[in-house]
Amino acid sequence: MYDSLPLAQARHARPDTARPITAASLRQFSRSSNVARAFGSFGAFGSLGIALCLSASFAMTALVSVDAHAQTRPKAVAQSSQTEFEEEVVPQRYAANPEVDAFINDLVARDGFNRGELQKIFSRVVFSQTAARLVAPPATPGQKNWTKYEKNFLDNTRINGGVRFWNQNAAALSRAAREYGVPEEIIVSIIGVETIYGRNMGNFRTIDALTTLAFDYPPARNRSERMALFRKELENLLLYARERSVDPFSIYGSYAGAIGIPQFMPSSIRNYAVDYSGDGKINLTTDVADAIGSVANFLKQHGWQAGQPVVWNIAGDRGSQGLAEAGADGQPEPHWKLGDFIKAGMLMNEPKLDVGGALDTPVLIVDLPTPGQATQYRMGLTNFYVLTRYNRSFFYAMAVYDLADAIKAARAP
Repeated sequence: MYDSLPLAQARHARPDTARPITAASLRQFSRSSNVARAFGSFGAFGSLGIALCLSASFAMTALVSVDAHAQTRPKAVAQSSQTEFEEEVVPQRYAANPEVDAFINDLVARDGFNRGELQKIFSRVVFSQTAARLVAPPATPGQKNWTKYEKNFLDNTRINGGVRFWNQNAAALSRAAREYGVPEEIIVSIIGVETIYGRNMGNFRTIDALTTLAFDYPPARNRSERMALFRKELENLLLYARERSVDPFSIYGSYAGAIGIPQFMPSSIRNYAVDYSGDGKINLTTDVADAIGSVANFLKQHGWQAGQPVVWNIAGDRGSQGLAEAGADGQPEPHWKLGDFIKAGMLMNEPKLDVGGALDTPVLIVDLPTPGQATQYRMGLTNFYVLTRYNRSFFYAMAVYDLADAIKAARAP
């Protein structure tokens, strides 16, 4: 779960700043929405998150997002590339390296590390050309394609595998749902999207991948900000290894530094991972219960609202879809109120929704474009926003939600 390196960090309006939608604001929205899409809207790429991981949207968007967890690229695709890793290394690149030495000095002063020990570690770290290549943005960015993206995750492998995973771990999932308020199917779906239930966790030595991206990130927009984020993750990896008396060279994960079944970045492991099996240690690589509890805890800590919906469906009439298009500004936080759209004439396709009683609900518009097709729109609520904290991509969060629904339906009697 590599929550995401931002291509453009934007200030997001808080829910309490919602403003009425007027004809003028709709026109402005339409213009800003088009600009956002041309620039790369939040809904189409991962950006840096509060927490965590590199995940599934990277391959489809060819943009990096680093939050706190996983690699933003379908794991099966990334896995096939990772076989080249051991052949493409440059030893001793980080020994007596001025930038690395300055980084070591910072860790000695800030975290109390021993300088000599860190120097020995970095003398053994190798540059990974493959990791650098995989995070590099493409020369010609492709068009965002929701239909193609979703198809990569709503397949029989993940749906049937999700049912098996749920059945095999029903007790831990039920307990996590009860204690953290996160539905079982959401936890299962995230693990399915991230690593196909632990099948594809990555075979990169994490310290090599993070050091490469922290000091030799390929040319890209906001390269310095991305390197700073990876340096923070590298620091967290070293702290994690020290706290748990683990050899940092023994930790493996994705090409972007995401670790284990849920693909947590090191900072997320330190902040959100839990010992859910009760064996006295946290192990996200082989302990499925720890992975389940950690995913649930991560979502709860980021504001998951128990018993509340994730998205609402918008009516398909031309007027409602036009209002959705106008409101699709790419901002990930719920910064409108449902009532703003209802008053402007939007209709909802939610038979059980008490629209009158939900007018003050904070919402956002989720846009899901596919070339050659009409863009799909849904209305996201707070829980949708929480899913984007795992990986800051509308595509990612929507795929998790839809896969969760499919797994739940397939498991039903």
